[in-house]
Amino acid sequence: MQLRQLDLNLLKAFDALMDERNVTRAAERLAVTQPAVSATLNRLREALGDPLFVRTQRGITPTERALALSAPIKRILADIEAVLQPQAFDPGTAKFTVTVSATDYALRAVVMPFIAELRPLAPNVRVAVIQAHGPELLDRMERGELDLALITPQMAPPDVHVRPLFDERYVCVLREGHPAAAQDALTLDTFCELDHGIVSLQGGGFSGPTDDALARLGLQRQVKVSVPSFGMLLDLVRSTNLAALVPERLLVGVTGLTVRVPPLDVAGFTKVLAWHARTHADLRQRWVRDLLIRTCSLPTPQSGI
Repeated sequence: MQLRQLDLNLLKAFDALMDERNVTRAAERLAVTQPAVSATLNRLREALGDPLFVRTQRGITPTERALALSAPIKRILADIEAVLQPQAFDPGTAKFTVTVSATDYALRAVVMPFIAELRPLAPNVRVAVIQAHGPELLDRMERGELDLALITPQMAPPDVHVRPLFDERYVCVLREGHPAAAQDALTLDTFCELDHGIVSLQGGGFSGPTDDALARLGLQRQVKVSVPSFGMLLDLVRSTNLAALVPERLLVGVTGLTVRVPPLDVAGFTKVLAWHARTHADLRQRWVRDLLIRTCSLPTPQSGI
C-alpha cells in the first residue's frame, strides 16, 4: 500500500477486525453496516495483496501478514488519536472511563486510596475494576478493554510500559486480645504452634511462601483455613484465634488487630503499574497514571510494629 492509498477508515476497520475476529461485531463497533465492513476488507486485500483474514466456523482468522501488521497499525491509530486530542486537559470537566485490572490486594492497597484522591479532582471520571491474568492481560489491553494493570514485575507482558510503585513486606496479624498477642515478639516455636489462615488465589491451597521458608528450616506451621481474598482473611483473624501473614499496606485504617514482626524472613514483592503503548500518549490516561503513581508515593500510616 502506498501513502496516497492510505485511508484512515481502512486502518480503523482492520484494527476492529483484528480485535473482534468477527465481521458483524466489527461493524457494530465501527457503527457501520456489515456490507460496508466487507467492502472495506476487500479494499484492504487489494491494496496489500493478501487475504488478511480467512473464514472459520467461529468467525475469521488473521493471516501471518495481518498478524504482522496488527501492532504497528494499532500504534499508528493511537498516535493519531493523541495528536488530535486537545493539548490542555481539565480533570474537573473530563468525562471518560478508566479500566484497571487489580487483585484483591491491589484493590484494597492501591485502587481504594487512588479513588479517594481521584473523586474530588475528577468527579466525572469513572473507574471500572476487573481481573485479568496472563495472556488475557495483553489481549484486553490491545483490544482497548483495559487501560491499567496493577501487577508484579513477573506478570508484566512483553511490550508494555511498566512503572514500579512500591515494595511490600509481610507482617503477622492476630486479633486484639489473642493469647499470643501478649508477647512483644513472636518466637518461631509460638508461630508454628498457632493456627493460621492464608489466601489462595487459585483456591483451596494450604501452603505458600511462608511454608516454603519454614520447610527450609525443617519446620511446619498449622494452616487451618484457606480463603480467596485478603478481606475475608482479615475478618476471620479479627473474629477468631487464627493468625495470618499479610501485606502491610492492607492494614492501613484497619482496627481490631495486633501486628507483629514475623519470626522468619518471608520475601515480599514489588507492585508495578503497567499500560499499553496504545494509551501511552493519551493526555487523559497520562493524568490518571500520574495521579495513581503519586497516590502510591504518599506516606502510609505504619502498622504499629
